[in-house]
Amino acid sequence: MGTTVVKLNKEKLKEVKQYYKAYISSRKIPYAAFFAKKDGITITAYNSGKVMFQGDNEKQEALLWESMPTESTKKTATLPAGFARKSIMGSDEVGNGSYFGPLVVCAAYADKNHLDTLKKLGVKDSKMLDDKQILKLAPQLESSIPFQKLVVTPKKYNQIQPRYNAVGMKVALHNQCIHLLLEKMSPQKPEAILIDQFAQETTYRKYLKSEKNPITQNLYFITKGEQYHLAVAAASIICRAEFLNSLKQQSQEVGIELPSGAGSQSDKQAAKIIKKGGIELLANYAKLHFKNTEKAQKIAQKQN
Repeated sequence: MGTTVVKLNKEKLKEVKQYYKAYISSRKIPYAAFFAKKDGITITAYNSGKVMFQGDNEKQEALLWESMPTESTKKTATLPAGFARKSIMGSDEVGNGSYFGPLVVCAAYADKNHLDTLKKLGVKDSKMLDDKQILKLAPQLESSIPFQKLVVTPKKYNQIQPRYNAVGMKVALHNQCIHLLLEKMSPQKPEAILIDQFAQETTYRKYLKSEKNPITQNLYFITKGEQYHLAVAAASIICRAEFLNSLKQQSQEVGIELPSGAGSQSDKQAAKIIKKGGIELLANYAKLHFKNTEKAQKIAQKQN
């Protein structure tokens, strides 16, 4: 078992806590902001900003946060001059932090001559749009710009998750979306490809080496990429709409309302599914490696 320690500022520490929200334990450790267990790795975050990762392959998990851009540095991230007005392919994902529902990744292409049209449609950061707006806007985008999306259902996610960590899975999906969209668009090519950053570039490229069709050229990485180009914003909207529609469809299928996120409501609804059909049924609708599964099992046992 290895140990890796990274030092983060207060701003990044908040992001780390939000990221591991579903895995946080009630265990109290002196001077610690939180303690979490994820995929055999323990994460102890101290108020000082030090975060200690312990376990097998803990370095890969720590790489998620080492040298990652923060709010204070993102404004100086290296993007070519006039990037927001260029013809760009952007990629983003939705559902990675939600216990229920699929993981959706999308790549979208926004030609510089269509940027003003996209703005008029209302394309912007999906976090600034409510679900109703997203569900209305996504079909308009899908009929007006080139895009490629991949949907990993919970059932499929649970089958492949043991072979992939969170970063490896997302690298594979982003790369495949980009590869397929480039094929669709050929011979037309984007001026650049912007990936909404979920790991440092060196980590992304390390995982990329194991992919069948690695796209390695003209890549840019930045957090909150939707603020830098409408292509990423469009990809985010398409992803979110797919996630919402899938969650609704799966709720109707199982006969239980499936919430987004990974909070206590997810535990309660998962317990209902367990009582209805056991873990086997839950595996069709939830990402089983989340801490919620253990919590839901305890709730279901108490209700028996």
